[in-house]
Amino acid sequence: MKMAASQGAVGPATALQGQHYLNVAHWNPGVMQQQQHPLHTARSLERALEDAVCSGMLNISGRKLRDYPGLNYDLTDTTQADLSKNRFCEIPPEVCMFAPLESLNLYHNCIKVVPEAIINLQMLTYLNISRNQLSVLPKFLFNLPLKVLVVSNNKLLSIPEEIGKAKDLMELDISCNEIQVLPTQMGKLLALRELNIRRNCLQVLPDELSDLPLIRLDFSCNKITEIPISYRKLKQLQHIVLDNNPMQSPPAQICLKGKIHIFKYLNLQACRLDKKTDTLDLPSLGKRCLPQQLTDRYLQPCLSSSCLCYFSKHTYILTTTIDSTFRAPYCQHLFVSDQVFLAAQMIHIKHNVCVCSQNLESRLKVLLPDDVGAALMDGVVLCHLANHIRPRSVASIHVPSPAVPKLSMAKCRRNVENFLDACKKLGVPQDKLCLPHHILEERGLVKVGVTVQALLELPSSKPNQLSTI
Repeated sequence: MKMAASQGAVGPATALQGQHYLNVAHWNPGVMQQQQHPLHTARSLERALEDAVCSGMLNISGRKLRDYPGLNYDLTDTTQADLSKNRFCEIPPEVCMFAPLESLNLYHNCIKVVPEAIINLQMLTYLNISRNQLSVLPKFLFNLPLKVLVVSNNKLLSIPEEIGKAKDLMELDISCNEIQVLPTQMGKLLALRELNIRRNCLQVLPDELSDLPLIRLDFSCNKITEIPISYRKLKQLQHIVLDNNPMQSPPAQICLKGKIHIFKYLNLQACRLDKKTDTLDLPSLGKRCLPQQLTDRYLQPCLSSSCLCYFSKHTYILTTTIDSTFRAPYCQHLFVSDQVFLAAQMIHIKHNVCVCSQNLESRLKVLLPDDVGAALMDGVVLCHLANHIRPRSVASIHVPSPAVPKLSMAKCRRNVENFLDACKKLGVPQDKLCLPHHILEERGLVKVGVTVQALLELPSSKPNQLSTI
């Protein structure tokens, strides 16, 4: 992951600057350190102003100016103005009267306030006011048709909600400030391609940003611990910079691998979340449905507490996978009917199937359909899992092809038998091995899950090349 340069503008901003000032010499700090004759400097400035009258491009960058020098010149037709690297304490009121102005560069001055007169610049599409002393961005600023806004290296504490009005904004750089929260209205910036929020005090990324067509996102050097799962929808994102954050989700080791692995993690988490929700749905029990009173009083508290329920025929015992100290008065030696026992068995089975599916997805980096049994019955996924644990455990795997999308039962059986033989050779205990019909006929998904879990618990040798599905 690359670190984006934070000084000045990048992407569209760079393009605009290059177009605006292509033929203008850039300021050189070394030159300014040399002793220049006052008359020479005055003539140079005078020539810059005269050129601006003719060309409509004003460049008085890097002259240590405190006052605007163009009072005696008619510059009202100026379209591009570079006042950067001076000592202006305010945006010159005269500049705010340049009605045709399209680009304004105020980088590296001492400006503390943006005057309301700036709304006169209804042609302004590029504004760089970075490295100044702004503490507030005024609301009226977003009534301008800005495409690029660079306000990095200031003292901003927040961004106004009115930023949602900037419908044409393509690049926003608010890096190196003291912003703690981003407004949800930023989700309305449907033209935004580049967002730089580096080096602020952010702890949370708003979900609304996932609706934007972002190409580049830099939120490095903040206090962010989690990338929202919804960010997997950022299909156009090409660069993501997130270093120097206390990342927990995705874990740091995944973040270091780059964008592709981050998005795989987010997709996997979304899939798991969906399946976790599904496991809480009781199957239809037909005429043997649970009495409403029992369901409301006993089952719902258990399910809403994210607990696993284990029932004997006459005794109701509750254990939790999250907090082993969980206690409830209705969880101790409660006699229940056969309907409750059946429901608990179904919950337990669905949980084991879900765990089996998650283990396969996590290890092989694939997404399985909701019908896990159908996905496993041809033995292809299971054979690849064995080869993932130890390469070439299964020497030959029959796989479907575009011409023959479904394997014959004979080939499915060979895959399944090869998988079970590999499990034996790898050291899976006999009592944890399922039988071929458990896989081929989808008659024992819980037993298949036990076999998969036992296989995953074996020490894996690092393969030179993982088998692919």
